[in-house]
Amino acid sequence: MNKNSTSDDAISVDNSLAAQHPHVDNEQCKNSTQNEFNSAKCATATNTTKKWSIAPTPLQYSPWSRHRSSITAGAFAVFTIIAMCIGILTVCFTSPKATVQKCELKFKPTAQKPVEYKYGPRSVAAGDFDNDTCLDMVIAHHIVNTITVYLGYGNGTFKGPISYSTGSYSSPYMVTVGYFNNDSYLDIAVANFGTNNIVIFHGFGNGSFANQIELSTASSRPIAIIGARFNNDTLLDIAIANYGNHSISVLYQYENGSFSPPTTYPIGYDSFPSSIAAGDFNNDNYLDLAIANYGTNNIVILFGNSNSTFAKQITISTGIDSQPYSIVVDDFNADTFLDIAIANSGSHEVGVLLNNGNETFANQVNYSINSASPIAIWVGDFNQDNRLDIITTNKGADNIAILLGYENGKFANPIMHPTGSSSSISVTVGDFNKDHRLDIVVVNNDTGAIDILVGRYEGFQNQTSYSTGSDPCSVTIGDVNDDTRLDIVVANEDSNDVSILLGYGNGCFENQTRYSVGSSPRSVSIGDVNNDTRLDIVVANSGSNDVSILLGYGNGSFENQTRYSVGSSPTSVAIGDVNNDTRLDIVVANSGSNDVTILLGYGNGSFENQTRYSVGSSPTYVSIGDVNNDTRLDIVVANSGGNDVSVLLGYGNGSFETETRYSVGSSIRSVSIGDVNNDTRLDIVVANDGSSDVSVLLQYNRGAITYETSLAPGVGSRLRCVVIGDLNNDTNLDIVLANYGTNNLGVLFGYGNGSFENQMMLSTGMNSHPISMAVGDFNGDREVDIAVANHGTKHVDMMLGNGQGKFAIQTSYEISFDTPPLVMASGDFNNDARSEIAIAYDGRDHVDIFVPYNNGSFENQTRYSVGSYPRSVSIGDVNNDTQLDIVVANWGSNDVSVLLGYGNGSFETETRYSVGSSPQSVAIGDVNNDTRLDIVVANWNSDEVSVLLGYGNGSFETETRYSVGSSPQSVAVGDINNDTRLDIIVANMWGND
Repeated sequence: MNKNSTSDDAISVDNSLAAQHPHVDNEQCKNSTQNEFNSAKCATATNTTKKWSIAPTPLQYSPWSRHRSSITAGAFAVFTIIAMCIGILTVCFTSPKATVQKCELKFKPTAQKPVEYKYGPRSVAAGDFDNDTCLDMVIAHHIVNTITVYLGYGNGTFKGPISYSTGSYSSPYMVTVGYFNNDSYLDIAVANFGTNNIVIFHGFGNGSFANQIELSTASSRPIAIIGARFNNDTLLDIAIANYGNHSISVLYQYENGSFSPPTTYPIGYDSFPSSIAAGDFNNDNYLDLAIANYGTNNIVILFGNSNSTFAKQITISTGIDSQPYSIVVDDFNADTFLDIAIANSGSHEVGVLLNNGNETFANQVNYSINSASPIAIWVGDFNQDNRLDIITTNKGADNIAILLGYENGKFANPIMHPTGSSSSISVTVGDFNKDHRLDIVVVNNDTGAIDILVGRYEGFQNQTSYSTGSDPCSVTIGDVNDDTRLDIVVANEDSNDVSILLGYGNGCFENQTRYSVGSSPRSVSIGDVNNDTRLDIVVANSGSNDVSILLGYGNGSFENQTRYSVGSSPTSVAIGDVNNDTRLDIVVANSGSNDVTILLGYGNGSFENQTRYSVGSSPTYVSIGDVNNDTRLDIVVANSGGNDVSVLLGYGNGSFETETRYSVGSSIRSVSIGDVNNDTRLDIVVANDGSSDVSVLLQYNRGAITYETSLAPGVGSRLRCVVIGDLNNDTNLDIVLANYGTNNLGVLFGYGNGSFENQMMLSTGMNSHPISMAVGDFNGDREVDIAVANHGTKHVDMMLGNGQGKFAIQTSYEISFDTPPLVMASGDFNNDARSEIAIAYDGRDHVDIFVPYNNGSFENQTRYSVGSYPRSVSIGDVNNDTQLDIVVANWGSNDVSVLLGYGNGSFETETRYSVGSSPQSVAIGDVNNDTRLDIVVANWNSDEVSVLLGYGNGSFETETRYSVGSSPQSVAVGDINNDTRLDIIVANMWGND
């Protein structure tokens, strides 16, 4: 996912990273003493180079050859020309930890011809200019004083160029995109170094643009430009770094799309600012500015005020002769405070400044880029491990550097990758070919080319070896010590034991601990066979004809083995609930006796005596899955002696049909089950050692239900709540998960076709244990925000969204409680166009209503009594007065409370209605199509749902109960079969259905 260098109020479209020196590699300027600089608004990267032919209107002269006297040579003589050197990315991105065996992100060219500009391409930015959901790009080239727009096809290629003049002698040096007249069509803003102005091209939404509008910046020589909302008024403002007078300027946008005159702030004599970024560094809801000063070897931070000014200014040294070229901001250590990364070209280092949260920063931590000079810098999750990484383009070494990030704000030593260009001066990032991976557009000034590099995953890091027992022959992975980090379990055939290697979570592991098992262990599997929420180990022992059970303590250690007899020469073991009693059972393939053994579990770690079923010759591998879509587990066995597979369909009670065999290749070694053709039916894939191929057996339709798809796996996450909404304004529903165990929220942005991006993590703090969420507009900016109830820290956090998929946690406005919050819901209870939240607590017999201010903070709560131990809250207009009401499920008193709303944020005293035993969840909907809302309740202990039909005046009929599965945990209503009638969906915890 692409990471912005600004906070949630800043523009989130992809901006360019441009070299900000006015004379880089110009034939007309080779003798100039002007310094080269580079802006820090880089974008993320990708990998397959496509190069295009470009023909901008050629001008036969350069403004710099005619107006050298317009630049004060003496002021720049201290710094001789520094040639920009950023390369075509043809590199691999390795995994975030140097020792993890993980796929790399690789970039390599896919086409031979570049986009040829012989007229000084300087800066590139990306955005969807024609509203076709495909990313387009705009390029500024300073020699011919134009910008060129390329409209994307969505496959990584582009239509022919459309050029727009930026004015005679303008020498455009940086381009950015944003909504600069508030009409929902992307516009283009350009910093013209030569004519001391900004020009804006307003977009029509169809890929074309109006003639430029000029904004004078006096004798400033603007070199870097960004768009952000500095006065919190929903209008995009502009900030520029002024190379000519050592200052920055802010221009505020008016409602009609015009801008105020520049408000200018000096940042130090001879500072020569080269890059500018925006972010809320002190979490006061006002954007601040960070500027890299090449001339004075420091960065300056200007803190924003509520009156649209920047008063307080602090200066942080980047080191003697460090010459910072570019700057980027993001939260590197997930503490909700924005940090800073700087490309220090003079000292050949990347500097990282972690935010202390009190308008100060920790000492700079430097990461050497060897002998290279970093020019451009960008931050993003380039290897999709949910940790921020840093990439720099480097001068003097024809390479780029990748610093993979850890969770604590530290980074691995850089991995250097060769490029090929000595003057790549600008970059932007986006998914140009719609493969859900970030691609890169690079401007190469020396070759006059634009390279498009499309990203893909390929290859692995070098291995890291760990000692085990003798002749390890089977391995499995799981979190055996409940620390949310994956561990390794290995079966060692010759030493008759298993090895446990506990993981550190960074790809490294502790030295092994070994446990004795039976003779010649050949296969190992893990699962919770005694229902204590701790993983246990099951081993098939080929030499002693039995299986070993090692029950786990949950801390990485295990009890001594218990053994159960099976058939002859067991070679493979699998675990699953084959008799639908919610207890794990064991299935073993016995190579010597040509059968499989079933051991049904009691749920306490012990098992019944074996039942055996004949299969083919020399079964070597067993797998379990529902291959006929009847919700019952079946068995698939690979028979190496007969070159076939046996399928045993399950009855759901622990017994199975006689096998059916299917011929495959020779010398079968392994079998796996999955839906390989997306027809909702499980298929079989077999690895054939003898014929060196795989066999795929596609299933015919034998069932009527769709097989489930699993999203966002996370060891130890302990999901407690899921909500759905459009969080990034793309009209596609997204998913938000409360990860109780890992203390964060997971956001999965939807593609609109039922698939989702990898989850983006939002930290809720150490030991917070988020348990419930609600979404709504809590600060009146018409964007979706997230409220999360944290059971561990007993408070509610507010995460304010910017409508583009980014959120800022409002730590200054936490709601703290004496009792842990349990559930929450949101709605506009007082008709002020802002959402309020209703919260029920663990062990308290009331709900609280919190009314928000515009900044996402809340007034003191208003408390309303309900029944005993409220467990669920739902909101709707149950009495048809157009005001929202509240319905609460009370676990302890076996009833629901109805609180009718007055529409001003207050409510009537509760009315209670009896339901079943231990109501756990409540939902509201019109289930009988009489236009009146009804109540549906899931009753945990009585295994049923209660339906209370509404009269439409806020009162309800006596409940009607319906039996469901074991321990219903959650209930929802919706029309799932498109018959215009609401249906009821119940999740049954112990029934696993």
